Amino acid sequence: MLVLVAPGQGAQAPGFLNPWLELPGVADSLARWSEITGLDLVRYGTEAGAEEITDTAVAQPLLVAAGLVSARALLDGVAAARPGVVAGHSVGELTAAALAGVLPEADAMAVVTRRGQAMAEAAAVTDTGMSAVLGGDAETVVTHLEKLGLTPANINGAGQIVAAGTTEQLAELAADKPEGARAVRALKVAGAFHTAHMAPAVGALREAVAGVAVGEPALRLVSNRDGAVVADGPEFVDRLVDQVASPVRWDLCMETFQRLGATALIELCPGGTLTGLAKRALPGVKTLALKTPDQLDAARELIAEHGTAE
Repeated sequence: MLVLVAPGQGAQAPGFLNPWLELPGVADSLARWSEITGLDLVRYGTEAGAEEITDTAVAQPLLVAAGLVSARALLDGVAAARPGVVAGHSVGELTAAALAGVLPEADAMAVVTRRGQAMAEAAAVTDTGMSAVLGGDAETVVTHLEKLGLTPANINGAGQIVAAGTTEQLAELAADKPEGARAVRALKVAGAFHTAHMAPAVGALREAVAGVAVGEPALRLVSNRDGAVVADGPEFVDRLVDQVASPVRWDLCMETFQRLGATALIELCPGGTLTGLAKRALPGVKTLALKTPDQLDAARELIAEHGTAE
């Protein structure tokens, strides 16, 4: 069985959309979504520097657009098979929801725009951020974070837990690593996402989804909240809303992939982070990070070999 996953914030890099614009229809799609988002997605994906695309209000729409562009290019070239499961990490859940038919693409872009704006507004209240703790016993790491007043905002599995909180708390963590941890690395994000610091964004996002026509999933969707397969469209959207202020449990998502019999995993553009976790947590599962169109043929071969028959 093939799992298709969409990365979250921090996966973006300057110029990462350049090769995708060579494909037919990509520039047109980005132009339409630029009108919806009020952002020049082509410029941000091709010319903007790292600081510009770290801005939450820019990064989130840009990542969903990249995921949808790469997924369309991938799946349009596969006739007889499809993914068995789709999931997304954090904002990547909006990409997954669109791919599964829960949200129309245009609505997904409108919702992610408001999500990014609301989370940026919430982040501006206090100077906050996130750092990845690599290695160490999970329970020991979580206890240490809580002692410092930090939240284990992403429990990613494969020996990685992301801490979120104020810059002062994160500085304490850098100076006082949990026992057994190899390293603490600051992430390219502009706030303490998936914590109580994001509570004001929940209401704004709930308003954003209020008028959206929500469909039922055409593919199995796995939720960040608890790794559950969610078969009800409105429930998945409710989870999307609440998720901005609650931890991402990617470790439980990967356990679900394994339980469902995953044999291959493709990570949409800009891939890398989730395939790295899968290589450590899902031994024997073939992985591919779809970074450029040059990898489309290899990705299609994986779908043909491991996908579910139409």
